[in-house]
Amino acid sequence: MALIPSQVLRVAILLSYFSILCHYKALDMPAHQTYGGSWKFLTFIDLVIQAVFFGLCVLIDVSSLLTKGGDSREQERQLRKLIGLRDWMMAVLAFPVGAFVVFTFWSLYLYDRDLVYPRLLDNFIPQWLNHGMHTTVLPFIIIEMRTTHHRYPSRLWGLAAVWCFGIGYILWTCWVNQVTGVWVYPVLERITPLARVIFFSAMTVVISVFYVLGEILNSYIWDQPHTEKVKGE
Repeated sequence: MALIPSQVLRVAILLSYFSILCHYKALDMPAHQTYGGSWKFLTFIDLVIQAVFFGLCVLIDVSSLLTKGGDSREQERQLRKLIGLRDWMMAVLAFPVGAFVVFTFWSLYLYDRDLVYPRLLDNFIPQWLNHGMHTTVLPFIIIEMRTTHHRYPSRLWGLAAVWCFGIGYILWTCWVNQVTGVWVYPVLERITPLARVIFFSAMTVVISVFYVLGEILNSYIWDQPHTEKVKGE
């Protein structure tokens, strides 16, 4: 028996995301006042994705509790739709985007933090908030994957959705540069146009790899032989 019910964990995670988003939006940062505001940054978009995803998880928990023991087919049909949407969000947004943000941020940060998180930001963003945006995202989503079985779409359709998201964000980044003359991330200022194309292509490959890794991890956790072995221990 789990020490903490999964429903309680989801509520706690959702509240933590609300706190992080509120504190982040309250920051008096010059970048928030320019074109695109907070929506220029993949980190903020990911926080919104995670908050919406866990909000959907909590909604499903509440709906399941309210409809438990009922015989309404319409309620069951609506609940199945919500569960399908939750599983789709986990597969193509919550896990791959969350893992991508954590991996790329800390990889670039450890190599040269000024490429992605200039020291000037330390004056605006406290350390706990930085970790809330760039660290805890991954363990939170792995906890959700471990406590709930999520059905993945076919790999082709799943990857197509991930590519649409990735390409959409790249085009949005290029548009912001077109309007303002400034790249969202310092690393893009320091490389040539050809290198940017290679960089964007590499990032699309990386997020695709995270999609496949999420699918494999979900399958490993919930495949029948492994699940039976765990229950039998």
